[in-house]
Amino acid sequence: MTPRQVQLVRETWPAVEAIGPAAASLFYERLFATEPALRALFRGDIDAQGKKLVAMLAAAIGALDRIDTLLPTLHALGRRHVDYGVEPAHYDAAGAALLWTLERGLGGAFSDDVRLAWSAVYAALASAMQASDHEHAAAA
Repeated sequence: MTPRQVQLVRETWPAVEAIGPAAASLFYERLFATEPALRALFRGDIDAQGKKLVAMLAAAIGALDRIDTLLPTLHALGRRHVDYGVEPAHYDAAGAALLWTLERGLGGAFSDDVRLAWSAVYAALASAMQASDHEHAAAA
């Protein structure tokens, strides 16, 4: 991700964060509509899970210019996702649901450049999580 992409994500994040619960709800509704089998991976309160999602995104966005500081957290999150039954293809579904949610939440501010920026940020975060998935699976 480029410095400009980091800037675009940071500029658009406050609008998403302002509607955090609604954005999280849209995200999970879209994720489960496109991948119904994923619903079974979420055994707890989906509203609480939505709060965790928004909090994790906020932390990640705050540290995008020093992503190395996020790696231990992302690796731990990736290991937990393996334990929950998350597979590599699920990251693609989550990324698509995130972009769909952002498009609705940001409206006209969701330009092609903003879409590419969010795609790059999500790809970097998901890649770090999946790197730990492979390490965890190999150790199991």
